[in-house]
Amino acid sequence: MGPRVAPLRDAPERAEATGGSRFALDRQLLDNLADLALEGARRGGASYADIRLGETLREYAQAKDDRLEHFDERSTRGFGLRVLLDGCWGFYGARRLDAASIREGVERALENARAVRPIRSQPVALEQLPAHEAEWIMPMGVDPFAVPAREKSDLLLATCAAARDAGADFCSASLSIACEERLFANSFGARIRQTRTRVHPTFTATAVDRDAGRMATRDSLIPARGAGWEYVAGAGLLDEARLAGEQARAKLAAKPVVSGDYDIVIDPTNLWLTIHETVGHSTELDRVLGWEANFAGTSFVKPAMLNQLRFGSELMTIVADRSQPGALSTIGFDDDGAPAASAEFKIIEKGVFRNFQMALGQAHYIGLSASNGCAYADSPTAFPIQRMPNISLAPNPERCSLDDLIGGIDEGIYVVGAGSWSIDQQRDNFQFGGQLFYEIRNGKLGALLRDGAYQGRTIPFWNSLDGLGDASTYHLDGTFTCGKAEPVQVAPVSHGSPPARFRKVRVLNTTGDA
Repeated sequence: MGPRVAPLRDAPERAEATGGSRFALDRQLLDNLADLALEGARRGGASYADIRLGETLREYAQAKDDRLEHFDERSTRGFGLRVLLDGCWGFYGARRLDAASIREGVERALENARAVRPIRSQPVALEQLPAHEAEWIMPMGVDPFAVPAREKSDLLLATCAAARDAGADFCSASLSIACEERLFANSFGARIRQTRTRVHPTFTATAVDRDAGRMATRDSLIPARGAGWEYVAGAGLLDEARLAGEQARAKLAAKPVVSGDYDIVIDPTNLWLTIHETVGHSTELDRVLGWEANFAGTSFVKPAMLNQLRFGSELMTIVADRSQPGALSTIGFDDDGAPAASAEFKIIEKGVFRNFQMALGQAHYIGLSASNGCAYADSPTAFPIQRMPNISLAPNPERCSLDDLIGGIDEGIYVVGAGSWSIDQQRDNFQFGGQLFYEIRNGKLGALLRDGAYQGRTIPFWNSLDGLGDASTYHLDGTFTCGKAEPVQVAPVSHGSPPARFRKVRVLNTTGDA
């Protein structure tokens, strides 16, 4: 049936609670620097200004087979100041936290706004956000940065050994950790402190058939989480590595997928990436407006399609949410100072397109009055841009198990785990691979297959959705590093879903030896 990954255990009901990790930077220093920046921007004529000050800590460790290959910890500390002058944005960021740098930043940001004025086509118009004064600290058990390096390296080496003992010839395991500490302040009067941490243990097990000249891999299905070390310690990494070693070896002997049109059931460990690429990115308003085209282009979705487009079947409801416990985009306020409640909305409701994702200053371009809390900057020195909140496929309100979905198929394929993927520049034509493929015959799960991928077009694909698991089958996945913009920014985002059944989907053999 393919491995399953348990949902986050012992998670709080909501994410508003404080406690877990500490705000370590000097509070008074940051407050003074924020005041200096905002007052300087006001004196310089800015109609609005905001500043983000803080630090991002990152740690990355990697083991290959029986040796530790890499262990690195780094931080980005600094500020990013944004001003609105004569309807034009100006920005300046620096990796410094001192008064002289702030004063320089104010002058440079104002200068940059004035430089934009001659080419401005339409003035930026901002909605008035409430002036929140708040502190939000992500609930967490054990600070992963406080865990000794030896304990982390031992876990990665043990993971590699477990996969190799079970049938893999090679294994690479890694651990990514990040912590963001921010003070946000703006000229509306907001003053918000936030801290959040995320972790991602992962591995790739590889088996080799030297006689046939072939290899097979199986990547970890354990997702990243907004959590502390307790999640890593309880994720079952060694057990999954053993199973992955067995499955990588089994894939070498599996029969290849035969290309054709199949009814397919897609596991949440695979479907999250399809949601991300076909729905998440296609409904970002900056892509729709043509402001963003990096990393696979703009979007087929247009403003006139709002409340008109039949995006998918009636089973399809896609929800945006910044308060989901354990999710990677969960936070109290976005990087425009909008509360998490602003980013709780339906993008797709029973198949109908209902909402774009928007950041501050975008809504008026499509005749709306306010953004919906979708801004993020990947470091304190970066300009905040529109980024996804957690975006998930809501489960079926009626009882429906994975066995029920499979039981409704005479001949089909079950897809587990995300693999390689591609999508065109309009987020329309796509192809997604996977980690594990199983044949379905007469409503029963059958043999393991290899070398498969499914392809389609976004709207016909989602309209072919005719079966959906209930809440008991829901699973939260996602990525640490969704890339966007130029210069590139990476953002964490989670996508949850139940398993889902799609009818008559084109499935390919990716090697041509079927």
